[in-house]
Amino acid sequence: MQTRKLGNSDLHITPVGYGAWAIGGSGWEFAWGSQNDNDSIAAIHRSLELGVNWIDTAAVYGLGHSEEVVARALKSWPGPRPYVFTKCGLRWDAKGTVRKVLTADSIQHEVEDSLRRLSLDVIDLYQIHWPPDPDSSELEEGWTMMAQLQRQGKVRWIGVSNFNVQQLRRAQAIARVTSLQPPYSLLHREIEDQVLPYSLREGIGVIVYSPMASGLLTGAMTRERAAKLPKDDWRKNHPDFTEPNLSRNLALVERLQEIARRHNRSAGEVAIAWTLRHPTVTGAIVGARNARQAEGVMRAGDLRLTDDEVNEIEAFSAETAA
Repeated sequence: MQTRKLGNSDLHITPVGYGAWAIGGSGWEFAWGSQNDNDSIAAIHRSLELGVNWIDTAAVYGLGHSEEVVARALKSWPGPRPYVFTKCGLRWDAKGTVRKVLTADSIQHEVEDSLRRLSLDVIDLYQIHWPPDPDSSELEEGWTMMAQLQRQGKVRWIGVSNFNVQQLRRAQAIARVTSLQPPYSLLHREIEDQVLPYSLREGIGVIVYSPMASGLLTGAMTRERAAKLPKDDWRKNHPDFTEPNLSRNLALVERLQEIARRHNRSAGEVAIAWTLRHPTVTGAIVGARNARQAEGVMRAGDLRLTDDEVNEIEAFSAETAA
């Protein structure tokens, strides 16, 4: 795969990266249901075989378990080590309750834990997972600590996730933001109005998450499957996966499948390629729970949609939304 430079860093990343949210497994608030670790490792290895050169995880995914699985996958991977991106700022207690914490002491503790779980000496990109809620000066305290970790050599580059333009400006006043990680898909385009134009002007790299709308745009989701999602899958009661939105979303998937057949690709690859066609988007985070799923989506970075196909998708998307 061709690579793209991420913001002001020296990282040149493939358009698609492996997303390790679902492989954290069950037993926490935002789980995707149970997951077999061997399947996860096979998915990571197949993604790397297909040319992917970065993995995105977070401390909170599986309450540390995702980072541990990534470490196991890297230990048994015979090729060059991919870049490893992870996140901080979501802490959990003994009962697994998650809360946002951006104090300097907390972030210092988190980076040490992540380095240990990942079996790394340095993290390639360290990101604040969410801004404070309610918003507060903890944002400035946390970002100041992130810059300090970079100077200490524990992390190479620093970024943020789920920040709006005002929050990006506040961080930029302290230290340069290398990258932003926002949600972006055909179903969730809120960042197009302000966040993407600001990132382009400021030279902030953008790596989007959920380009397939958490599996909804893969072509594998059906009404029956959505109805049978396990209780420990956060998607079960999400508005995107329930009526009246579900029928509209599945109609959009049918249109994506029509375009996918022209390229001998999957609907998920078309959905990912649609996000990558935006000039501000550096890369897209794509999850896979086994090697077969990785096979079906990790080549999306080399799929080029024609202008007519993009217009077709836009028109149909606008029509179903209306």
